[in-house]
Amino acid sequence: MQLATFQKEKNFILYDAERFCDGGKPLEPPGIGAQEGAARGRCASSMPLEPRWFFPDYWRERDAVTGEAPGRGASLFLTAPDRPDEQWVLRPYRRGGLIARVNDAHYLWTGRERTRAFRELRLTAALHAKGLPVPRPVAAGVWQHGFTYQAALITVRLTGARALADCLADADAALLERVGATIRRFHDSGLDHVDLNARNLLVTPGGEVFLIDLDRCRLRQPGRWQAGNLSRLERSLKKFGASASLPAILAGYHDKSDG
Repeated sequence: MQLATFQKEKNFILYDAERFCDGGKPLEPPGIGAQEGAARGRCASSMPLEPRWFFPDYWRERDAVTGEAPGRGASLFLTAPDRPDEQWVLRPYRRGGLIARVNDAHYLWTGRERTRAFRELRLTAALHAKGLPVPRPVAAGVWQHGFTYQAALITVRLTGARALADCLADADAALLERVGATIRRFHDSGLDHVDLNARNLLVTPGGEVFLIDLDRCRLRQPGRWQAGNLSRLERSLKKFGASASLPAILAGYHDKSDG
């Protein structure tokens, strides 16, 4: 996957250059890869990107919202504008905790490449390129307001997938071991998932396990963070009354390391 960026007024978009044209002002950030630079001005479709795509009201007005995911960000499921047989997930970035009472959507602006949306999309694209099970990224949108910004992310929806949290009641050992093996694959690639829980692991109708929501995650050298990820998942399983699922997940995790 090749990524490219463009700017329209104070909107900054990072997108899949193999899929879309931008029609905006090209950006040349320091250190940009040769492939990304070469991708500009070339696309597989005549569909131009629209900054409006990152605003939920745009899709509601067009009756293109097909559903909504749980969570504070109120992620929407959308019909893709260029492929009617495909759905997208639009996830606005939202704050949690006490600060959300006074500021639930604005973040400090320190440059577009340091925004949460750009960092998450680049990380997702890198993992996707390695063949790891993450949703295919579509685009990240950031709009600047002086010293702050708001952002949203669009990815391809895994149609029919359910959160592991919703599968725990009837999950067999084979599925739970696949969950553990999948987590180990990400750990072996250096991914520190700071919010590894039973809702950020998705199971497709075919039994594949995917990892989602890479906000604030990063690639690291092996360390104690790996055990920390697993401890967070253990707390999540306990919250859903499924602590008994942990041994099979850990069996799959360690079998992966042995293999």
